[in-house]
Amino acid sequence: MSDLKPVIFACIVLVMGCTTPQEKPDRAQLRQQVTDIELAFAKTMADRDHSAFTSFLSDEAVFLSGATPLRGKKQIADWWKRYYETLGAPFSWEPQRVVVFDSGTLALSTGPVHDPENKLIGTFTSIWQLDASGNWRIILDKGD
Repeated sequence: MSDLKPVIFACIVLVMGCTTPQEKPDRAQLRQQVTDIELAFAKTMADRDHSAFTSFLSDEAVFLSGATPLRGKKQIADWWKRYYETLGAPFSWEPQRVVVFDSGTLALSTGPVHDPENKLIGTFTSIWQLDASGNWRIILDKGD
């Protein structure tokens, strides 16, 4: 076994020399991506497109939309469907602040929620996660 120690050490040095340090993600670019995705998510309400709304949800998303947390894409989509069944959108939202975590894989968006007459009725806070396929999906949402 002691004869293998120099070989193992040489392999480790070789592998370390072949790797390049990971670049830090460009937070400004990622912040714009999340802003754009939040705007597209909000547009699903204006467009009355429940299917598109559902496409932004992570399979393991949690929405704090009522007394009991909604868990998972299906439960959230089923509960929110009622907001998409009326002719006009019952509310709208837009990101006012977006913060990307240092990892570049999580982001927070928050902003106002307005009624159809543009009266401020609340705020939202959402956490977005960059999934393995490179798409941002909402994993947590809370409205106040």
